[in-house]
Amino acid sequence: MSFDEKLAEFTKRRDKALAMGSARHLAERKAQGILNARERVAELVEPGSFEEFGLFALGINPLARDRTPADAAVCGFGRIDGRLMGINAADFSTMAASSGRIQIKKYNHIRDLCVVNGHPLVNLMECGGGRIPDVMGAAGIGAGGESGRYFRPRTVPTAAAVLGATYGRGAFACVLSDFTVMRRGAVLAVSSPNVTSGSIAEAESPEDLGGAPIHSETTGLVDLVVDTDQEALAAIRRFLSYLPDHNRLAAPRVPVPPGADAAAARLPELVPQERRKTYDVHRAIEAIVDPGSFFGLKERFARAAVTGLARLDGRTVGIVASNPRFKGGALDADACSKITNFIVLCDSFNVPLVFMADTPGFLIGSDAEKRGMAGRIMNFLAAVEEATVPKLALVLRKSFGQAYINMAGGKGDETAAWFSSEISFMDPHVAVSVIFAGKQEANGKSREEMMLEVAGDTSPYNLAAPYMAHAVIDPRDTRAYLISRLAIHSRSLTGGVGEHRLANWPPVSF
Repeated sequence: MSFDEKLAEFTKRRDKALAMGSARHLAERKAQGILNARERVAELVEPGSFEEFGLFALGINPLARDRTPADAAVCGFGRIDGRLMGINAADFSTMAASSGRIQIKKYNHIRDLCVVNGHPLVNLMECGGGRIPDVMGAAGIGAGGESGRYFRPRTVPTAAAVLGATYGRGAFACVLSDFTVMRRGAVLAVSSPNVTSGSIAEAESPEDLGGAPIHSETTGLVDLVVDTDQEALAAIRRFLSYLPDHNRLAAPRVPVPPGADAAAARLPELVPQERRKTYDVHRAIEAIVDPGSFFGLKERFARAAVTGLARLDGRTVGIVASNPRFKGGALDADACSKITNFIVLCDSFNVPLVFMADTPGFLIGSDAEKRGMAGRIMNFLAAVEEATVPKLALVLRKSFGQAYINMAGGKGDETAAWFSSEISFMDPHVAVSVIFAGKQEANGKSREEMMLEVAGDTSPYNLAAPYMAHAVIDPRDTRAYLISRLAIHSRSLTGGVGEHRLANWPPVSF
């Protein structure tokens, strides 16, 4: 063949791969406003920065090679905000992006390059599960075992998007990621409704099986739900902006917006002094952190707990707070798991933790015990103790019982409390009810006298006197206090890099 003939062959093969799969399917997606795999990559990265790997790859099945351009995967590296990142994007127009051996090989190669070279990884998933008949038979499932990557040491940040029907390995890739955003109408499940109905005679709609409400509100596997592909990609960019490229770097620092200190003066108005009054702790968080910097994670799951990334004086921090707006701020089993997972994220990528407690304690009872509450509390506390990033504990209004300890009271680098706060083994009202159970008086004292006695020991000054609290502060000084303490607890000997004791924690803590 002449050079021109070889060039023509190259162009033909390249154009076919770039055209992806079914033209009809691609046209239907376009009419619905849903991006295809290549459009998603182009939307995510800086123009002209994407370098593709495996464009000429084909499926391993000889009977389907002509129908598997790039084996249903757009993989490579591109720049996001100037940072080089690996990208694996499923091409649903090609055999529903079902998992083929070459596709998996491509995904694994990009993942391994990211881990070895310190680049964040993005998984854009929309896939139909295992590719039949390729995965059938002993050799089919055996190949899955050999090629699988089901353990992820948290060396580089990984973000994922669920952008359509996502089953099998695509679902697992999302669960193994540090952040997962889901477009409404998409589905995340181990198997498709066709498989579940055929194997266990369970007829479920895709939405009921693994829609956004299931995973954002019940399982907590999804961090954020959005309406469009573009919003999902923007969320990934924002999430990654808080984290370093890899775990041997400190988190990036950005300029502080003008007037960032002003809102903290309103904290006494935002947090009612009466501890039984409810309020949304988001308002307090937003008054403390840099304006517009709070990025909540799993906001619709376990809502008595708030977890999210933010910035203080331009520095990335992780916020853990109890929210009195839901369940009075009492932390239930799901809240424990939500916080545990977040601590793992922050410790893995050198993000200091700020705990803000306003809680009556853990939510107890028969339902909690059936869900393994004692184990969840201990998982939560183990993560707090093992985390080596700076940990600042702050009591806003009240903190009672074991929850005081789990919210890093006495377990962090520093413990502080607002001068108006209360701290004790349990709510004084509950304590008096226990003392007076079935009695009119106790130790010769009336209920009112006992209440005064019990409540008198809950002052933050009683915690500060034996130096169990390192500071008692004016609420209006909270932002300045946290910024100054983060500067002190800078871990400058290691460049702000922790020991990553939690990097091998399981993908999800239940």
